[in-house]
Amino acid sequence: MAGNVRLANEAWEAFFRAQATIAREFTEAGHWGDLLPREYGVLYALSTAGRGLRITELGSDVLISQPGMSRLVARLEARGLVEREGDPDDARACRIRLTPAGVEVQRRAGTAHARHVARAMTRALDPGQLEMVRDLSLRLLEAAEHEAATAATPKRTRRNPE
Repeated sequence: MAGNVRLANEAWEAFFRAQATIAREFTEAGHWGDLLPREYGVLYALSTAGRGLRITELGSDVLISQPGMSRLVARLEARGLVEREGDPDDARACRIRLTPAGVEVQRRAGTAHARHVARAMTRALDPGQLEMVRDLSLRLLEAAEHEAATAATPKRTRRNPE
């Protein structure tokens, strides 16, 4: 067990440092224009959602809390990059969508970012290794999501018939 704990922590530290270092490199590269990386993350998430997303869905996709996401959407809305529209499935809710200006900003930043990601990832990894990183990362995500869903499910207890 001790060996697994040590190896797991060494693997996590290496994984975390690699991600943080490359993320910092992306931020410093300036491909975002006047966007912050998290703002780009919202624009990217919306670019893949034809009907738009609710605030909660957007927060889950971009990994930002609901209050933080509300503030971020308000800033993007004030800049004319996103808009709110009524949700046809729930009159109490709204969906966030890209405006035409938001589509253009996302495409421009996204093209530069995609090229930078490809350079960063392929400078040390071959296609087989890239597939392995992708697959292992997806397995970690799936396990975490499964554990979170299991923890959120109320445990059934047997009632005492007394």
